[in-house]
Amino acid sequence: MTMTPYFEALALAFWLVIGCAVLALVIIGIIDRVQTADAIRRNYPVIGRFRGLFSALGEFFRQYFFAMDREELPFNRAQRDWVMHAGDGQDNTRAFGSTRNISVVGTPLFTPAPFPPLDDQFAKSTPMVIGPQAVTPYNATSFFNISGMSYGAISRPAVLALSRGAAKAGMWMNTGEGGLSPYHLEGGADIVFQIGTAKYGVRDAQGHLDDAKLCAIAEHPQVKMFEIKLAQGAKPGKGGILPGAKITPEIAKIRGIKVGEDSISPNRHREVSNTDELLDMIAHVRAVTGKPTGIKTVMGGLDPFRDLFDAIIRRGIESAPDFITLDGGEGGTGAAPMPLMDLVGMSIREALPLLTDLRNRAGLKERIRLVASGKLVNPGDVAWALAAGADFVTSARGFMFSLGCIQALKCNKNTCPTGITTHDPRFQKGLVVEDKDRRVAAYGKGIVKEVETIAHSVGVSEPRLLRRRHVRLVQPDGTSKPMNEMFPS
Repeated sequence: MTMTPYFEALALAFWLVIGCAVLALVIIGIIDRVQTADAIRRNYPVIGRFRGLFSALGEFFRQYFFAMDREELPFNRAQRDWVMHAGDGQDNTRAFGSTRNISVVGTPLFTPAPFPPLDDQFAKSTPMVIGPQAVTPYNATSFFNISGMSYGAISRPAVLALSRGAAKAGMWMNTGEGGLSPYHLEGGADIVFQIGTAKYGVRDAQGHLDDAKLCAIAEHPQVKMFEIKLAQGAKPGKGGILPGAKITPEIAKIRGIKVGEDSISPNRHREVSNTDELLDMIAHVRAVTGKPTGIKTVMGGLDPFRDLFDAIIRRGIESAPDFITLDGGEGGTGAAPMPLMDLVGMSIREALPLLTDLRNRAGLKERIRLVASGKLVNPGDVAWALAAGADFVTSARGFMFSLGCIQALKCNKNTCPTGITTHDPRFQKGLVVEDKDRRVAAYGKGIVKEVETIAHSVGVSEPRLLRRRHVRLVQPDGTSKPMNEMFPS
């Protein structure tokens, strides 16, 4: 029985494919054998390539199949799920007990009051004035706000969704060091303009502060405050990094830089080499803009802050920054070298109580507001920060999760699959502003509501009345100790 022409052609195609596959494997094997960069591929041609594939897939399988709810870093599934449900406006109650291991050293445990306030004795958190000595003080309505994320580091639809959501929730939004974009303003949020070391958006051709541009930014009524960034948790001691692939013509125009070239900020402000020069810069920005001006930094020890507060007392309290944003050394949204992200800077958990006490002992509690930042994304984190002494709390990654971030760890590339940190239109189309701004607002409101619940449970009427005596911290021996005994005010 002879084969029909159809089957003969099919058999020929099959053997042709097999032959091409074998030829390809032979070529790949030869390439692997002669290359010198990878010892595994050189010793195990073709097969050695699977090691790289499995390493790349390992991150995916750990995240979705193998890691328990509380195991992942930098944020575990339980933390991300809380943000997701809050963004959806869903009930965040759980059944059958906590999955959190409360024996982990440093875990905060809030102390329930025997006779908490009744339902009609609760109070909403009150607004707080920042910069009363500025020409135009800022009456901040929310204790929870959006931390710095630059347009450039995040996408146009992400900026717009955050701004709209912040406006709906009554929160402020920090621009990050990338300048003020039309999308910050379009959303209608209150804006904190961050002045980074490269002075994007307010720089002259040589990279120096341009007072005319600074004044033009301040003329926008939505811009409420200015923040001089000295350091951030992702990379203390190193300037911002924006890869050239993420610098579009629009971003280049807003920042005052060149298209397609990596933009690396200086590691500090060139005109600020000591405490007095820092206070001079704060005074200058406040005088030009007429608006509250503060600093953002990371703690490495108490001495720099002692010097700062001593200089303020010497010069007069009017010279003080209107606020200090204290970032933790746990890393942040920005691209950063691993040693800086992992090993430089104190955790917000240690630094915040120390800075609070130093400020208060200097008699500057009412003059300088403290803003806490650094992996504070869930209600317990925010309530802890307020109890430790913060006046406000800001979050960047929490709001990224509310936008739909899946922790793909691609923030430093232009391939973010959710459209948040990419300028590729193919990925950006997945981020629908009209849906995400609602989620941003719901997450912000959800944090405030549940922090109020914690406050009420410990016996105070509103969150800013939380004190260290309301929190116990788990010790190495498994017992817990009141935070006010560990960090006596």
